Amino acid sequence: MLNESSGILKIILSILLFPLYFQSQFIAFAWGADEAFWIMTGKRVFLLLPVLVIILGCWITIACAISILFRHNRMAFISSMFITWWDLGKSIVSFWGGIVKFAFIFIIALLNVIKIVLLGAWYVIQEILFAPFRLLGNLGTRVISSNIPWIAVVLTIFWCFIEATIFTYVTTPLVIDTFSNITGEQLSEFVIRIPLFVFLLFIVLGSYAVLSTLVDSAKSKKVSSLAGIIVIEIVVLFVEVMFLYREFVDALSPWLAQQSENFELGIFWTLVISAFAWFGIRSVSWFLFAAHGTPAIMAVIQGKGLKLKEANDKVAVKVPPIEFSSDFMKKIKADTAWIEEKGEEILGAFILPPLQVLAAAINFFTLLISGNHLFELPFKKVADIMDSKVLLNAAPAKPKTTRAKKA
Repeated sequence: MLNESSGILKIILSILLFPLYFQSQFIAFAWGADEAFWIMTGKRVFLLLPVLVIILGCWITIACAISILFRHNRMAFISSMFITWWDLGKSIVSFWGGIVKFAFIFIIALLNVIKIVLLGAWYVIQEILFAPFRLLGNLGTRVISSNIPWIAVVLTIFWCFIEATIFTYVTTPLVIDTFSNITGEQLSEFVIRIPLFVFLLFIVLGSYAVLSTLVDSAKSKKVSSLAGIIVIEIVVLFVEVMFLYREFVDALSPWLAQQSENFELGIFWTLVISAFAWFGIRSVSWFLFAAHGTPAIMAVIQGKGLKLKEANDKVAVKVPPIEFSSDFMKKIKADTAWIEEKGEEILGAFILPPLQVLAAAINFFTLLISGNHLFELPFKKVADIMDSKVLLNAAPAKPKTTRAKKA
């Protein structure tokens, strides 16, 4: 159309349609189709959007220049038009700087995330390695603060296992010979030792149970009950000395015989030493731990439950269950808060640069329509981007037309 016109009309059209002279070249340069991949990508990221908005601003400026002929406050409108171009320039610079800022923030955040992942993995490894020690610590705290004599209970059971194991080893030959004489078959030690161990374990536990009942009867001063328990305890003493401790002393006889010539222990001294061994072992174990552990074991076996009494009516110390260390949980919470905060910062740095230029383009349209700007540029943070309802309320309302009264 410009080539077909001539004279003054061609000059006017050249002025009004001046973007036609360069917009194709600008767009082709910003698109960079014939360039290398990295150059093409850089042009499309940094130049394409600003070039399109500049061309759009040129066309809207032409429309605004034509509308000056019909506007009342022409000088203010012309000033607003120049300010709009100034805002577009600031928006383009902010767009370029925002891209660089986004890349910088993203790289820093990525490095910090890698650091958090590595440190988190190291903390998890530490938590796994130190978990058994924390378990022992919590268990120790519970045992110390609990009113149940857990140490005495464990030691009592452990000592019963030791006695049952020793007497199983000592009495196995005697039991094998006895059963072989009865059945006429030679039984293996493996078949005998397991049931023998269980039987002897109950015998040893029963021995401590009788001793505990004897002590309780003595404390309550019930003569009839005390006499019956004493008889039972004598029977228990006889059984254990005859069948367990006697065999234990007989196993030591070869060693005693090596210490002197013509050594003969005899049945009397064998039973006396066995009785002293029973009394010594029962006394030491009873006063050390069995006096407190046996009543608790009997309460569980009898189904009475453990009666907990708080000392001085104070609440027992409550130890939390096994958990991660407080430093680990604080580190996790701090890293989570940092990731949330940094995510919002990265999102703002990503969306602000293109919105700067788009807001400048919208300001050209609002300048043409209402003579005012809708956005204050450049944006510095995401909060500067107002909600749509706020923008609609901020947009200037259309003036209402009034009808002249007829005279």
